[in-house]
Amino acid sequence: MMAIPAFQDQRELPDDDGYFADLRNDTRPSWDNPSMPPWPEQQQQYPQYDAQDPYRRGDIVVESLTDPSGWKAGTGVPIPDDRPPAEATSGNRLLTVLLFFSGLGTSIALWLFNTKAGAVSDTTSMMLAAGRITGLIGGYLLFIQLLMMSRVSWLEEWVGSRDLLRWHRWLGTSLLAAVVAHVVFIVYAYSLTAGTGVVEQGWTVITTFPDMISATIATVLLVVIAMTSIRFIRNVLPYEFWHLIHLSSYAVLLLGYAHQISSGADMSGKFASVFWPALGCLTLAALIWGRIVEPVWLNARHRFSVAEVVSEGANTFSIYIEGKRLDKIPVQAGQFMRWRFLTANGWWQSHPFSLSAAPNGKWLRLTVTIAGGHTAKLATMRPGTPVWAEGPFGTFTAQRRTRRRALLIAGGSGIAPIRALLEDMPADTIVIYRASRPDELVFRAELEDLAEQRDAWVRYIVGGRNDPGPKRLFTPEGLRGLVPDVNRRDVYLCGPPGLVNAAVGTLRQLDVPDSQLHLDPFEF
Repeated sequence: MMAIPAFQDQRELPDDDGYFADLRNDTRPSWDNPSMPPWPEQQQQYPQYDAQDPYRRGDIVVESLTDPSGWKAGTGVPIPDDRPPAEATSGNRLLTVLLFFSGLGTSIALWLFNTKAGAVSDTTSMMLAAGRITGLIGGYLLFIQLLMMSRVSWLEEWVGSRDLLRWHRWLGTSLLAAVVAHVVFIVYAYSLTAGTGVVEQGWTVITTFPDMISATIATVLLVVIAMTSIRFIRNVLPYEFWHLIHLSSYAVLLLGYAHQISSGADMSGKFASVFWPALGCLTLAALIWGRIVEPVWLNARHRFSVAEVVSEGANTFSIYIEGKRLDKIPVQAGQFMRWRFLTANGWWQSHPFSLSAAPNGKWLRLTVTIAGGHTAKLATMRPGTPVWAEGPFGTFTAQRRTRRRALLIAGGSGIAPIRALLEDMPADTIVIYRASRPDELVFRAELEDLAEQRDAWVRYIVGGRNDPGPKRLFTPEGLRGLVPDVNRRDVYLCGPPGLVNAAVGTLRQLDVPDSQLHLDPFEF
């Protein structure tokens, strides 16, 4: 097994103080040094502390009744506001949206080209037209849904996993609405033609029309997928069960496409006979490439395995991954990968975890907070456990910056990608780390060492949501008090949805443009 000297230090020292031992001056105060009081109540016992510690880059920030900013900690010295060469994605997203609506318009145009003038003249013909149009829209959205979740690398890099996820959720709702509308309009139109009731006609359609049983099964599966995607339902379901249900979307595609081919009035014709097969081939190729070819190549090349599992305290631990030619893996700080640990009881589960340290060519590190049975078992893995990985994914990277300075905001386990990002950030970066309790803070020694190396600053906001400091944090006055030039910085946010949403609302009140907001709400 590859030897990583830091592991032994990590096990002996609290809060991984040995990780950057070779980069610090041992004579200055450190996190595990009793002479360095870390909490506000201890600071009251050491009023002379700040004057004696010119080094300190991290403070637990509390409200002050005397400081004009409202906080006891400063924020660093501003530097000229000029822009770095950034890799813009707004143009990519715009082009992607235009391509999407072009394809949607084309699918609807297939009905228009097959419909003679004056054909829609009464209620029955209007219902049939609405049913055919919504059917075409539903078929197109189903292909796009699977294409967006194919995990193919070029699409992830072009648009970004976060936008793909948001669009996937929005289109999922639209897909369900289109399919249900298609069923309602078609059955109602046939009932008007036959002069029968809607329920009776619906049963006749299912039992007598070709491939309608498969279409009915596909519709039921789609409804189940949509229902389990509702946030409060998903939160109570085991992740593995939810993931299994979503795998049935492939069955929806196969069953639904069979129905389109056999019953779709707008699937024939010179152009339609090319458009739909081409869209299907593109989706299938992306799924095979993103779900099979790329992962097989990645794992055959790098042969990942667990090097060590290290406790970080507060139900948090880090997993160090070793492998071959890790310097060739195209991963950046801030990105995440999907990890499948090939243990006897967990080989069938794949979970997304962000890197908590920038890649160094020797090992990869991911940090996990125990949130269930699967993550608890990961903490007991032995060195040498084989690992299957997919990715990397995400555009939560320093290469997306548009400004020379940055603000990094983390909540809870969201500190993992933020900690990695700090290694790639410019001077005068500010990190705000929000936690409920002092023992929930991890990587404090690493953060402060990196802050000194990179001339950055770390501010810890600790306490319950109703405590003065945390309440003040995401108010315009409070955030500007900590970061006076916040609207001239790129802001990276990672944490629970509530923290991210509160921060985004405050940042917009402070006139921070959306182009400077980089979000990773660790939901996927």
